Amino acid sequence: MSLFYAHATPMLKVLSEATSKFVHDNSNDVENTTETIGTMAKVCLRMLENPKLLQQIEREETHLLVLRVMVGLVILYDHVHPVGAFVRGAHVDVKGCVRLLQAQPAVKAEPLLNALRYTTKHLNEENTPKNIRNLLAA
Repeated sequence: MSLFYAHATPMLKVLSEATSKFVHDNSNDVENTTETIGTMAKVCLRMLENPKLLQQIEREETHLLVLRVMVGLVILYDHVHPVGAFVRGAHVDVKGCVRLLQAQPAVKAEPLLNALRYTTKHLNEENTPKNIRNLLAA
């Protein structure tokens, strides 16, 4: 029974609810909070894109951790920001994140791409660019 009622990512749900409550209670900090989340996602993306930085990651587990953190931050940004992570002008490079994930082996990338497909809040809205929807549909 709990399989049908439980959330797929309970920790991310609690984190997004707490961050959303903080943003709601401190309405003047919405931009600062979402910009910080977006910057953290960009740092993860740049770490994984830059060959010099990638060489410094010796363990496979660390590489997977950075990938998961990046995806979690994109999902968190999408839940916290009023218009989401997929619109133009967002502080998150969703297209870069998806392309990086698609360049990974399918065993690593598919669960993370599914997390972006099924746990984001604004992906299927009209203001989401079609190229991003198509990237995630593939």
